[in-house]
Amino acid sequence: MMRSLLASVPPTVAVEIAPRRVSAAVITEKNARFVVTAHAAESIPAGIVRPALNTANITDSRIVTGALLRAFARIGGAPRQVALAIPDSTAKVSLLRFENVPSRAQDFDQLVRWQMRKSAPFRLEDAQISHLPGAVSAEGGREFVVIVARQDIVREYEAVVEAAGSQAGIVDVSTFNVINTVLAAPDPPQRDWLLVHVTVEYASIAIVRGGNLVFFRNRSNEGEGSLADLVHQTSMYYEDRLSGRGFERVILAGAGLVEDGVGDGRQDTDRLRRTLQERLGTEVEAIDPRGAAGLLDRIGADPALLDTLAPLVGLIVRERAA
Repeated sequence: MMRSLLASVPPTVAVEIAPRRVSAAVITEKNARFVVTAHAAESIPAGIVRPALNTANITDSRIVTGALLRAFARIGGAPRQVALAIPDSTAKVSLLRFENVPSRAQDFDQLVRWQMRKSAPFRLEDAQISHLPGAVSAEGGREFVVIVARQDIVREYEAVVEAAGSQAGIVDVSTFNVINTVLAAPDPPQRDWLLVHVTVEYASIAIVRGGNLVFFRNRSNEGEGSLADLVHQTSMYYEDRLSGRGFERVILAGAGLVEDGVGDGRQDTDRLRRTLQERLGTEVEAIDPRGAAGLLDRIGADPALLDTLAPLVGLIVRERAA
């Protein structure tokens, strides 16, 4: 289970601020099952949200706030508190292995900070740091997933939520909560599985083993090579360095929302899925959050909606279960 950068009492409304849109969903429990009871998405112009690790992300907060206000109006008004998903590119995700873990939490926090000073591209005094236990090695050591983000950049996204009349009680990166959605389903993968999460600005690739993240990479869409090349490189690394024996499932998320400006979006999604299947030699399935949270009968389940809901469902379901 991927936990958040900042957490308090779990809310029932989730919000995502993404490069080209804001989205919100109300997710409640009914008859011992989570259900999406309302949702909304509002587009924002390109260039207004520019996710980055070390520079300002939101160029005009009034536009983003206006979009969020419209989304809140469509789901019944601004809630007191929300869970907030922000772009993966706002944070640095690292996997750190320790042979010996200090028993005192304060000592461990200092050890993590000392390790991250070697790779963080900004002062850790200005950073927000979260970590959670990962896989246990055969030799007895343990990995930890460490998420580091600049406080002022996280604050940009929180400020938008506050300007719309709410508070961000939970802040987390988007792909972690797509993972959470898969893990919260009644039949989560039992062996290794691969997630490919694409957006208009970046792509993230994650490998999960036994519920633990064992590989994570985020790359701008302006990087060299195609997404298929990146996935192929990841699969080679998985076999060579992670002793991989094949993926039980390969899941593609976000493809229904990616716009290339040409042709039919459905065809573009199918083309990407076929390309990945050819490279990996296995079936690639689209993300479907309905295993973790059902939809009311009146809510149609088109691919774009399922992609929109995936991180929102993960935010609420996993935090409330925790």
